[in-house]
Amino acid sequence: MKKELNQQKGFTIIESLVAITILVVAVTGAMSAVQTGISSYTYSKDQIIASYLAQEGFEQLKNLRDENALNGANWLAGISEVGADPCYFGKACTVSPFETTDTIACSSPGACPYIYQDQTDGIYGYNLSWGPTQFRREIVLTSINADEISVAVTIYWSKGSANREFRVRENILNWQ
Repeated sequence: MKKELNQQKGFTIIESLVAITILVVAVTGAMSAVQTGISSYTYSKDQIIASYLAQEGFEQLKNLRDENALNGANWLAGISEVGADPCYFGKACTVSPFETTDTIACSSPGACPYIYQDQTDGIYGYNLSWGPTQFRREIVLTSINADEISVAVTIYWSKGSANREFRVRENILNWQ
């Protein structure tokens, strides 16, 4: 009977600990890969939203320019006329296609208001009754000549402790 007990084979404590360690390392590696994937997805999603918000800023300024042409006004009326508009050259401003005032002055560069999102339609704007987002849009205009301006749009947002920004520049011409 004693001989039979000694011949039984099984795992020792050390073998069990090694197996558990290997299992923990494998699970930790997989969880780390999943976390990295989710983080990359979130960053990519925010980058795409930022690029669309920047494009919307350009399109709204072009729309204002085109409306001025149709109404026979100066091509920069409501955009950047001397001393009259919030987007006068060098000042920071933002635009909203849903507000009665198309251009909104920012108190200083980097201090434009947060953009809000309508939870029903998913559209973005500055309606305070909508849900707040993490995004801020800033537009700065620079005069190139009498018929051309440079438009710099910067979208700012934060994710955790990381501050992000997306910058785009485009020139707009007086095509009248």
